[in-house]
Amino acid sequence: MNTIKITKSDVLSDDWYVLKKISFEVTHSDGTVSVQTREAYDRGNGATILLYNTERRSVILTRQFRMPTFINGNKSGYMIECCAGLLDKDNPEDCIRKETEEETGFRIEKINKVFEAYMSPGSVTELIYFFTAEYAAEMKVSAGGGLKAEDENIEVLEIHFERALEMITSGEIKDGKTIMLLQHAAIHKLLG
Repeated sequence: MNTIKITKSDVLSDDWYVLKKISFEVTHSDGTVSVQTREAYDRGNGATILLYNTERRSVILTRQFRMPTFINGNKSGYMIECCAGLLDKDNPEDCIRKETEEETGFRIEKINKVFEAYMSPGSVTELIYFFTAEYAAEMKVSAGGGLKAEDENIEVLEIHFERALEMITSGEIKDGKTIMLLQHAAIHKLLG
């Protein structure tokens, strides 16, 4: 196996998150050494959750504006996604409970961790923790919509599960973490 030695790390931007240019040496298994440079965007780790209701056969998703998609051809810039957020200083479980209440208005206690994944490992350091949880009407404690202090303007959507799966094929849902959780729910028959 190759060994890696970082030789230099420069901060290119520290505005929204941290973008670094990293130079490193790779010692290959045959003993040869190559020098490489890459950029890595560090925004911290995150957590995401699929809320589902087996009786109603529905899921809770959100819709919000995402600038990177807008500048890459998404005409409206809005994305339909599972609830998610950055860990900041929280552990993944506490983070996703807090984000769920802020974004969707549902207060959940029992959550199920299903896996972890790097979503864009060629350029972004973020590791995302994936969860599922059942929701019910009595768990709704607010309208949700995110935090005004963070300029969040999140629309909460309750969508029939089969319709959500169709939205992947139609291109209405293009968010990777959401596609992964919806497919996980389908494979593991979370909604029957």
